[in-house]
Amino acid sequence: MQRMILIIFVGMGLLGCARNNPTTLTVGMELSYPPFEMTDEQGKPTGVSVEMAEALGKELNLPVQIRNISFDGLIPALKSGEIDCIISSMTATPERAQAVDFSDPYVTTGLGILLPLNSKVGGVADLDVPDQIIAVKKGTTGHLYVVNHLPHAQILVLDKENAAVLEIVEGKATAFVYDQMSIYQQWRRNPTATRALLKPFQEEHWAIAVASGNNELRVKINTFLIHFRAEGGFDRLSAKYLHEQQEAFKQMNIPFLF
Repeated sequence: MQRMILIIFVGMGLLGCARNNPTTLTVGMELSYPPFEMTDEQGKPTGVSVEMAEALGKELNLPVQIRNISFDGLIPALKSGEIDCIISSMTATPERAQAVDFSDPYVTTGLGILLPLNSKVGGVADLDVPDQIIAVKKGTTGHLYVVNHLPHAQILVLDKENAAVLEIVEGKATAFVYDQMSIYQQWRRNPTATRALLKPFQEEHWAIAVASGNNELRVKINTFLIHFRAEGGFDRLSAKYLHEQQEAFKQMNIPFLF
């Protein structure tokens, strides 16, 4: 019996070592947020976050597997051990930090507003009235902001960004509250039907999420972020994927992401 108990505990220890020393870095992201997380014409993952994940895997000397998971399912997948980390343009919030641990931030951004072209709304304070219908994407910081700061408005919660944009284009919703980069892109795609308020009314920071207590991986990710920035990694990604946005934000005197 004592030998059996010893074998069980040794086995448990080996399993624990396997979890702490994976042979593959499995990264979760929702591949529907270009140019950060998306797929190419062949359906292969690509974008800023995908290249970041590949660079992280190279530094850790691990092959990378990308798992495409809906945004509101990413944290549950991390907690269950289905993935090792989340690189999905995720804002580090106090609420999320109760469920996962975050790396140092690598992006500074904020919330913006997409409006119908002829809207008279001049700022977020104009939205906190009963006759306003505010579209949000489920589980995002835009969703949380509207719930916590615009109690008088009606909230339309949708699963997809494009569905929220359609509500604005068709004039069915008053505003879409989302991150400024997406608001900029959707405005550029729909210039005859929308206008954008891009100056952030809430500053946010994106970070990489790891399972609570996985300090070893978190420290390695922080070291990677330092190296990646120093070696010009973020500059290369900006030039490759975000040149237009970078120039537009500069002209509008709005701080850029990286």
